[in-house]
Amino acid sequence: MVFLCNWCATLAAELAGSNRLAYPAGVRVVKVPCAGRINPLHLLRALQNGADGILVFGCHPGDCHYAKGNLLARRRLSVLKGLLEAVGMEPARLQFSWVTASEGSRFATLLDRAVQDVRTLGPNRKFVKNPAAAG
Repeated sequence: MVFLCNWCATLAAELAGSNRLAYPAGVRVVKVPCAGRINPLHLLRALQNGADGILVFGCHPGDCHYAKGNLLARRRLSVLKGLLEAVGMEPARLQFSWVTASEGSRFATLLDRAVQDVRTLGPNRKFVKNPAAAG
């Protein structure tokens, strides 16, 4: 799953698409007003429902339309990543990156790299409610 900030990351994704830059199929996209508005419980729920990995894209520091939402998101995700690691989940399943509206190629590259990292780890089976249904 990929969570996109409405301001920078969504525009970067659109630029990647309009430039016909390929990125992996099967990625589910969730647009949010700001990366800082992402509730860590929603990320845990996504993992519980079978997501193999999560990538959150936010604006670069200093470019957030909501002042410091991107920094808040980075802090929250850092804590969540540590908690996931402490309970046995691979930290590479949760990633955070900065992009701006003009970085379509960077967006596609980061997304491709994150998907490759998660494919290397294999399917998420640790916290899935129904592992047989996760595929």
